[in-house]
Amino acid sequence: MRESEKLSLEQIRAFLRASGEIHFQGKQRKEMYEWVTAILQQHQYRHQSREVKGLLRGYVIKMTGLSRAQMTRLIGEYREQGEVKELSYRRHRFTSKYTHADVELLATVDEAHETLNGAATRKILEREWREYGQPEFERLAQISVAHLYRLRQRSTYRQRRLHFTKTHPTQVGIGERRCPQPDGQPGYLRVDTVHQGDQDGVKGVYHINAVDQVTQWQVVGATAQISESWLLPVLEAMLEQFPFTIRGFHSDNGSEFINRTVAALLNKLLVEQTKSRPRRSNDNGLVESKNGAVVRKHMGYGHIASAHADQIQSFYECYLNPYLNFHRPCGQPQLITDTKGKQKRTYPRYATPWEVLRQMPGLSGHLKKDVTIEGLERLAQAKGDTQAAREMQEAKRKLFAGFQQRRTA
Repeated sequence: MRESEKLSLEQIRAFLRASGEIHFQGKQRKEMYEWVTAILQQHQYRHQSREVKGLLRGYVIKMTGLSRAQMTRLIGEYREQGEVKELSYRRHRFTSKYTHADVELLATVDEAHETLNGAATRKILEREWREYGQPEFERLAQISVAHLYRLRQRSTYRQRRLHFTKTHPTQVGIGERRCPQPDGQPGYLRVDTVHQGDQDGVKGVYHINAVDQVTQWQVVGATAQISESWLLPVLEAMLEQFPFTIRGFHSDNGSEFINRTVAALLNKLLVEQTKSRPRRSNDNGLVESKNGAVVRKHMGYGHIASAHADQIQSFYECYLNPYLNFHRPCGQPQLITDTKGKQKRTYPRYATPWEVLRQMPGLSGHLKKDVTIEGLERLAQAKGDTQAAREMQEAKRKLFAGFQQRRTA
């Protein structure tokens, strides 16, 4: 094709007569357009007669294999711009609302909160903007749950994120076998234990998990042993952390809670004690779901020696429990009955336990004597959700680092 640029008009005319039914086809569009430009410039297409222009048009059509309409468009472009150029195609894209900074901010939030589900994370983003006035959350505060999951699939997010012991039943006539009915009042606790396992004859720490049935206010504690003498101080400290009056204490039939020492403590506090019914697996389902979503998620499944119980208890009181109740949204259940009378539990909204408690009518009547609404509100507003999560994560990192140092010492 390069040699064909040197042909004269007479040679081109002779070539077209001789080529007859022979057809040519150009391959590289860029090179083909450059050749067309060179031919038209060499023979000064603009200044030629009508006959010569037709000759040149037929020649470039023969050599390139393009249609007459395509060549007419290319020659028109040459006449306007003096050359034929390949147009760079850019696929249409919608304007991106969320920037790389927004994706990195979402990754930071997920890292701090240990990747909650989309609805809970969206609630946190909205609270950071509306409750705590963090300007960097303005766009993310309006994101949909579906698009939040799409942002989590982006490469920017992925690069940023490079990241049970069964209870023993006891046959003791303590506690009534029934499911508590709080009737919308706070103070009815669901309680369970999570064991961190034994290793090489070394006992693992026990986590005590207590969740209010209505508000989902959660308090976690730790004890070195599950015996009555070890459990009682931890249980007292946990009950003290609830801001409202405790009215009910529901557990499974494990001997750590169904014993006379715990019963005496609850009687002293005028707390009703109940226990799960046989063949009713959902009786204590709320706290069991929190065992996995909170305790296991933050403390893992690996062995942690019981000697660390005091440090873990301090971490729970100072960091984890405040974070859970003031800064971590939970799905709020709603029971829907269909036309056939079948009930289904849905979770249409997310809110922190404090938000749920704050909206209760007659709240001051449910709180303990030394607790005020203003005091709880100050605790909630003292720091943003993600700031509280970061401080909790940093404290947890130091806690686990202490485990490693003591193990290697």
